[in-house]
Amino acid sequence: MKGAITSQYPRDASETNHVEYILVASFDIDRGSVMQHQYPAAVGGDEHMLAELMLPDQTHMRSQDWTIFFLHKDAALEEDNEHKEQNGDERAGAEQPDEPNGETKEAAAQAADAFDGPPLIYVLNLVNTKQDQTVKRGAVVKAMAICTRHSFLHIYKPLLLLALEQYFANPAIETLANLYNAVNSMDLSLMPRLSHYERFILQSSDAKDMFIEKFEALIAQRVESNNEQDPALPSPNTQHPLRSRYGLPRDTHEFESVVKYANIPVPIKVPTALSPETVGDFSLIKLVTTFSTPHTTSPSPFSPTHPHLTTAGTLTHPIIVLLNALLTQKRIIFLGHNLPSSEVAEAVLAACSLVSGGILRGFTRHAFPYTDLTKIDDLLKVPGFIAGVTNPAFGHKTEWWDLLCDLSTGRMRISNRVQQASPTEGVLFFQQPSHMPTSQAGPTSGISAIAAADATGDGAFMGSVLKAIEERHGENAIRSRFRRWVLKFTRLAAAFEELVYGASVLHIAPSPQKSEADGAREVLGHGYVWPSNQAKTNELAANATRIEGWRNTRSYYNFIQDIAAFYAYQPVKAIDLQHQHDRLANLRLGPALAADIYLAICAAVQSGDEINQLLAVVINTSSDHRRGGTGFAGQGQGLFFLAYGLFHPNVDVRMQVAELLARIREHEAGRHFWDDMGMFMKLACEKVLSAAQAKKFDDEEDEEK
Repeated sequence: MKGAITSQYPRDASETNHVEYILVASFDIDRGSVMQHQYPAAVGGDEHMLAELMLPDQTHMRSQDWTIFFLHKDAALEEDNEHKEQNGDERAGAEQPDEPNGETKEAAAQAADAFDGPPLIYVLNLVNTKQDQTVKRGAVVKAMAICTRHSFLHIYKPLLLLALEQYFANPAIETLANLYNAVNSMDLSLMPRLSHYERFILQSSDAKDMFIEKFEALIAQRVESNNEQDPALPSPNTQHPLRSRYGLPRDTHEFESVVKYANIPVPIKVPTALSPETVGDFSLIKLVTTFSTPHTTSPSPFSPTHPHLTTAGTLTHPIIVLLNALLTQKRIIFLGHNLPSSEVAEAVLAACSLVSGGILRGFTRHAFPYTDLTKIDDLLKVPGFIAGVTNPAFGHKTEWWDLLCDLSTGRMRISNRVQQASPTEGVLFFQQPSHMPTSQAGPTSGISAIAAADATGDGAFMGSVLKAIEERHGENAIRSRFRRWVLKFTRLAAAFEELVYGASVLHIAPSPQKSEADGAREVLGHGYVWPSNQAKTNELAANATRIEGWRNTRSYYNFIQDIAAFYAYQPVKAIDLQHQHDRLANLRLGPALAADIYLAICAAVQSGDEINQLLAVVINTSSDHRRGGTGFAGQGQGLFFLAYGLFHPNVDVRMQVAELLARIREHEAGRHFWDDMGMFMKLACEKVLSAAQAKKFDDEEDEEK
């Protein structure tokens, strides 16, 4: 392993607390919701509002319920203990993302994924109702919450279950202190820090030992550093003792730890790789099926329609309408009448992840996983909020929202009070005769005609998602599909801006740094790839309204910042790897042009970081972009389009491609992609490498003679 592996949560870090506060609230028949305890200090702000959030509507009707909400806390005011603001402060949108601090390339690349402002404090809250005939109303209602900066706050659920039972038995501050000390003793120091591309590769792979080498190296470093203090420790090369003593993970997607609380060892599994805007434990599959099933069995046209939302007409798929609403910063309500507040919270969190795809951000900061009527004034001050509610009164107030997602019925409604969108320069551009799209369905032309022909690909995309769910592909596979949808959308938007406005801020053009004499080939081009100019016009025209709607949102401006911040630390800058790989995958190229692309990729991809970037490109490539991107890393085409260069008529191309595949085979993540490659391709690679080695041997013999 080259270089030292760093931990996501080092033991010697100055900020070691996993949990910042423990809160307890209860319902008093005379005073309402009351905050009983806060440990180790008061959170600040409006205690009564905080207590109300911890005790949601109709909670006394259930024996148990979970809620999630967020607190904003400015890191600059940490030492002054200034009060925090309850989720929804509209000033949050103006806060700037963290700047790269220059420590390392890896740390700076991580900074490119930072949230827009100081990290949120995520609050996981458990409410229990216990029947007690000795008190008024015959029940005691208490809630306990954990406040953490970790977005994987769902790991604390079993501990909260135990702790709240402990608190019912012993309602004292010591119960909170015991929980606080237990959770903050959790050791995550052997969980390695992954780069941007490594996190994405791990998320997109089902391999249980992906990047296991990093875990092994981190353990070896720990063993080596402790050898002097404890000579009985196993050597770094001893595998079995490493597993038994330090718990080498059985699945690298999760880091396993144990928290001992109330003399009970509670196993904890922490996600190793998380994307921005991924908070808690939710199911995209559940969100998709909730709104897809009624739409499939009994389609109901949207009325009114809206150019930003109903991009395929009145029968646009509800999940596409939701994606469009999130992208164009509409006000969204998830209503779950007679449902637990946990269900509406999970739907809000799933929606934020759905539209982010680990690429866009600015959604969770303006999300209210659970809120109620008492907070409506604050809610309406927030542009483009995403809120979860259980009170049916929200459904009747169409002036409060733009899109209502009813979890009880699986139906969505567009408000008749939604702000209308005026035609923009981008939309008018495609009404000019020289840029008029044509429908594949017939001789008619125009945006409405191509929308009917599914030029956006959204209909086919949702069909592929539903088929994958039906075939039980799993949550990670579905998340990967939506990630590729979001990535494709950003690339379409960049091409749209270049075509309509002459330039785009959504893409930084390649900057060739090598000459042909250095073995590199300069190949031109960047961005999304279409088989023809007419296909490009059709697809951009079909997406014009939602692209224009996105161009004035928080996530759009955040994305521009992220591109600039991350580009400085991008391993391969000389060529647009995604563009060139897509050309190999989607176009019929002549031998000369294909040779230039193969040689350029082989020259640009040498180091481990560069291979990681290439593997991320492979994951994002589909052999048929018109179908919405249906391939998976290691499960779809994988390395096929690169390996196809093994059969190129140019011997130099064949040799360079074989050497690239050999580098990938030796790479810690690349070896999984190699394993998934077909045997025919592997044998071809070995044949080319053997021929190259034999030629080298013959040349050396000739020189000796």
